[in-house]
Amino acid sequence: MSTAAGEPAYLNIDRENNPAVVAGRISREMVAARDKQGWIDNFAADAVVEDPVGPSMFDEQGRGHHGHEAIAAFWDMTIATTESLDFQFDEEIICGNEVAYIGRIVTHIGGHVTTSRGVFTYRADADGKLVALRAFWEVQKTMDSLQKAD
Repeated sequence: MSTAAGEPAYLNIDRENNPAVVAGRISREMVAARDKQGWIDNFAADAVVEDPVGPSMFDEQGRGHHGHEAIAAFWDMTIATTESLDFQFDEEIICGNEVAYIGRIVTHIGGHVTTSRGVFTYRADADGKLVALRAFWEVQKTMDSLQKAD
């Protein structure tokens, strides 16, 4: 794949229009708008959400949430229980149809705040739909960050 100038796509990356960047941005916008259906529609039918990656209270087996029905149940179990989520990313790394963000997600829930520091990845397919959302953060560190909201 080459750019209009004939350079390979991995040079002079289009940081605004990369399919993974766009799909990730839509995902975060749908979360901020509390738009569950819009969030689910942003995923390919066979997509997977692993948040966090590995076993957790949201996914005891650590296999991820596969397909729209499981992704909708993940929303109900996680995002729907929060007041808001703030995505604070310090670094963006784009590789092909994937993007990784290094930073934190600040969760506001029940008058409290937690911070999940980690690496958050989005992979898009040829149609611009998310096929994988993976979040690498440690449950214990996030629980230890719990504090009263200001």
